[in-house]
Amino acid sequence: MTTDTTAAERLPWSRQLKDAVTDWYQNDRLVWTYIFKMALASLLALGIGMLLDLESPRTAMTTVFIVMQPQSGMILAKSFYRIIGTLIGTAAVFVFVALFAQTPELFLLCTAIWIGLCTAGSAHNRNFRSYGFVLSGYTVALIGIPAVVHPALTFDSVVTRVTELSLGILCAAMVSSLVFPQRTAPNLVRIIRGRFSAFVDLIGGTLAGKVDRKQLEATNARFISDIIGLEAIRSSAVFEDPDVRLRSGRLTRMNSEFMALSTRVHALHQLMNRLHTNHADTVITAIEPYFKEVTPLLTRSGGEPVMSATDAAESAIKLDRFKKELPKRIRQTRAALPEDNAVTLLDFDTASELLYRVIEELHAYTLTYASLVQRSHEREQWDKSYAPKTSLFTAAVAGTRAAVVLLLLSAFWIASGWPSGDFAALNAAAFCAITSAAPDPARTTRNMSFGVIAAIIIGYFYVFHIYPHLDGFLLLATALLPLLLFAVYLTTRPAWAGFGMGICIFFPFLAVPDNLANFNAATYLNESVALMGSLLVTTVAFMILLPPANAWVVRHMEKKLRKQVVQACSGKLNDLAGRFESGTRDLMHQISVLTASQPELKQSALGWMFATLEVGHAIIELRQELASIRRETPNLLPPAAYQALADIRRTIPALFDAPSAQTLAAAMSATNDAIAVVHQTIGPHQRPRSERHRLQRTLSYLHFIRTALLDEHSPLHPIRTGSNTSATSTSEGPSHAA
Repeated sequence: MTTDTTAAERLPWSRQLKDAVTDWYQNDRLVWTYIFKMALASLLALGIGMLLDLESPRTAMTTVFIVMQPQSGMILAKSFYRIIGTLIGTAAVFVFVALFAQTPELFLLCTAIWIGLCTAGSAHNRNFRSYGFVLSGYTVALIGIPAVVHPALTFDSVVTRVTELSLGILCAAMVSSLVFPQRTAPNLVRIIRGRFSAFVDLIGGTLAGKVDRKQLEATNARFISDIIGLEAIRSSAVFEDPDVRLRSGRLTRMNSEFMALSTRVHALHQLMNRLHTNHADTVITAIEPYFKEVTPLLTRSGGEPVMSATDAAESAIKLDRFKKELPKRIRQTRAALPEDNAVTLLDFDTASELLYRVIEELHAYTLTYASLVQRSHEREQWDKSYAPKTSLFTAAVAGTRAAVVLLLLSAFWIASGWPSGDFAALNAAAFCAITSAAPDPARTTRNMSFGVIAAIIIGYFYVFHIYPHLDGFLLLATALLPLLLFAVYLTTRPAWAGFGMGICIFFPFLAVPDNLANFNAATYLNESVALMGSLLVTTVAFMILLPPANAWVVRHMEKKLRKQVVQACSGKLNDLAGRFESGTRDLMHQISVLTASQPELKQSALGWMFATLEVGHAIIELRQELASIRRETPNLLPPAAYQALADIRRTIPALFDAPSAQTLAAAMSATNDAIAVVHQTIGPHQRPRSERHRLQRTLSYLHFIRTALLDEHSPLHPIRTGSNTSATSTSEGPSHAA
């Protein structure tokens, strides 16, 4: 027996009980509060539905479980889009019934096409907006497919279903908002503060030489989820908290500035690693002292790191002062370097330009963070939203899969005359729509299948052995409560979430009584078989019809990721950097979700993401610099320089679209030609400082692109060397970037 166990046994039972209660309160209180709230909301929806004498109160109960989320803001957001999707779906039902009431084959064909389009829209969108597309398709299936049998009852069915769905949404929202509400906003504050603190530590460690390449890449990969997660939480929190709505623009701005800043820090780290590899000691010695001055700017007067928005205001002042003094100090350091070594000067110019950009972005990010303490601020004026990037091909595959499944089951229903065929078709449409957005829909559907089997077995016991002995809603609620608590509890356990959702959604669907109870065993078994049949067909469809986690699909997404460089080279400059940053990270996030069990594919995509960000961002800045030159000093560069720069915008997209030794050689040749022309333009001529600085900045961007293409840790390195070394390998590289 250990010493700790012996000491615990000597504690008085009252102290042990107090410690246990404290531990439960700190760790499990919120989970059990959520469990009881969802059970309460579902029973409330069922009770009100029965009191109002609705045709199917269990539909309201099921709706509660479908929209349930831990925070009230998430429930409100999901409910908002569910209502919109339901209204659009009901409008589609009226149109389809009006056109094809006498021809069920055409009605089912149009329904399948509609559900396919809605599923594709769901896969193409993000957050709860995708749920609106799901519901617009699911509503057509829920209301429209039964209308094939009884078209004259369509209007009554629509009104009843919309009422039941709205009742479930209202009950979930009210219970979540009024009974021990769990707000989204405090979680948002914790995420913002934690991310700022983590990034301050990363910058300090990177510039102080304490972060290696592998660690930096892992941190940046984690930041991708943080960026997308913050946007999702922000879009939900605006529904519940007026303070978040007042700061919504600044939160979006912070996300954009964070993406730009993390790209700059990674690019600077990579450049310094390359300088270490090339033994550019003169440049490293010259630039290194500036790195050491950054960390103190991000600490409070007592030496503690900046965490709160209030503390960030002081750091913003120090960063502003440092940023204003940096160009002059850099010029003085550059003047001390040997003038006869062009490579050294070019390396120093590139490193110093990246350092200035890091400080500039860090200052902007800190200013926005500091502004959050005020209800209104000028930095709230931000119209550049997060721009997700989804492959139209994968969205089309998801939509086609849903349409094919519904067509197959509908054809079988019509050909066989199966009494429960409409039930099977309806549920197959729901399964395809709801699970298409999951990382592994086949696995999700399989997990739900076990929950459905449990719901069928438990439901049979309830319907034929418990309900006949109950009288009144109070006894019904008492009998249902233990099962509901257990099912919701399972949804809070990641390993059992699919099993729990299967029970939560399909037990009410099968076994909760309507106002007019039906104890027909044949009907129950028929619907159970139909439900399992629809699950089986859906699971098989996800397994054989281009499954999302297939390596080929991942490679397609990886190519889509690389082609972000095409956008950087040819897209409109207005907010191009923001759209490029968010789109690249959004694609990488999708790949990360798809490759959770395939680390080699994920690592390959991660390498291409960093290469895409480095080269693409440098090209965007190069284009912005050229646009400024053309606008203000059009004769600064000769026609040969513009032609050389146009060649870069032609060859680099070709390289990232189809990486090969030939396209890499063409991109390298175009970059070297552009560097030579711009370097010749600078020459020894006497120029105004502003013009010379512009040319040096242009040269720095070109030099950074060249070093990125030559990086030995890049996925392009095996192509350039012709080696068999995996492009996905990640070396730790130098132990520091300073």
